[in-house]
Amino acid sequence: MESVAELIERLYSKDNKVAYQVLQLLETESEKSNAVYKFFDRFAEMIEDSNSYIRTRGIVLISVNAKWDTENKIDEIIDNYLKHILDKKPITARQCIKTLPSIARYKSDLVECIREALMKAAVTIYGESMQTLVYKDISSSLKKIR
Repeated sequence: MESVAELIERLYSKDNKVAYQVLQLLETESEKSNAVYKFFDRFAEMIEDSNSYIRTRGIVLISVNAKWDTENKIDEIIDNYLKHILDKKPITARQCIKTLPSIARYKSDLVECIREALMKAAVTIYGESMQTLVYKDISSSLKKIR
């Protein structure tokens, strides 16, 4: 298997199928060890990328590494993370919303600001059909966080 550093670089692949497979590998590794957490700063950069796929990958990798966050790096970037609840791409917003229970599970000090951001989210920025889906995601995440 490639090194974690090489896999991180492949998250930026123009071939989204390849990048998604790499994301899955990194998620699996993150469940088992903190080897991927060492690249947290890269994930924090990714959530600011102009490409929504890259933003989503960063969002997911931050959340699956919450349990390894002994340096409280998530606390430092939580405001930037939470703004993706209303990402300009609703698919990215939905992924962000779905990851929040995982962060809340390991970062109890952030539960209140996460809940507040979810409750304040004005899903009206999306088209009607997407509003319903985003609202359901928010409701589901809030239930899991309680």
